[in-house]
Amino acid sequence: ELAKHGQAVKRQAYEVGGTNCCNLEVEIPGTTLADQIVVVGAHYDSVPGSPAANDNASGVAAVLSLARSFSRETTGRTLRFVAFVNEEAPYAHTEQMGSRVYARRCRERGEQVTAMLSLETMGYYSEAPGSQSYPPAVGLVYPSVGNFIAFVGNSRYGRLVRQVVAAFRSSEPFPSEGAALPEIVSSIGRSDHWSFWQEGYPALMVTDTAPFRYPYYHTPEDTVDKIDFEKLARVVRGLKGVVTALV
Repeated sequence: ELAKHGQAVKRQAYEVGGTNCCNLEVEIPGTTLADQIVVVGAHYDSVPGSPAANDNASGVAAVLSLARSFSRETTGRTLRFVAFVNEEAPYAHTEQMGSRVYARRCRERGEQVTAMLSLETMGYYSEAPGSQSYPPAVGLVYPSVGNFIAFVGNSRYGRLVRQVVAAFRSSEPFPSEGAALPEIVSSIGRSDHWSFWQEGYPALMVTDTAPFRYPYYHTPEDTVDKIDFEKLARVVRGLKGVVTALV
């Protein structure tokens, strides 16, 4: 799909337990600020036994859609779209996590990543009262109805969270919430943005909050009929505005 739009797809290959694993990347070189890089990524692996329609085919679909849109555009900063391998257990938060390998290479090359967006489990929404839950204490200031998209970062990169939420809200009239929380709230680091934090890069997660809303998370019932395509399309349209602002 990435190659269909004239983009050269690069493979970052590495071995895990005798198996060759690959991150997949396309790059749109910047013009005026080419040494500054914005990364938009999603993991394409799944847990065993799950069709993974929401976790994380929804995020991958968003990456593919955005890559297609930007393939025809000129950007000031360099823009990369990346599909990451090995986000799920047992590789999550280890040196074998695909995004960890990728972010470490960025740092080794001295690359200046100015923002990273991890698109993670984005397709499920509900208008039912009490459909949204949270980690302890967090829910005191956020809605109890799971009809919004969330932008989740850590306290260190709260500025990026504010910038992204503002750009999203100016691009698409869709319910959204932003949170820049201390990393002691471990749930905020449950995706590929965590890997970029380890290398000192600003990063956040775009999500429907996964297990805090989605009753089919990591189960055989994570099937395509659970995805709200109209709402997911609106979120992606808003993300197009976010990426435009970042690059």
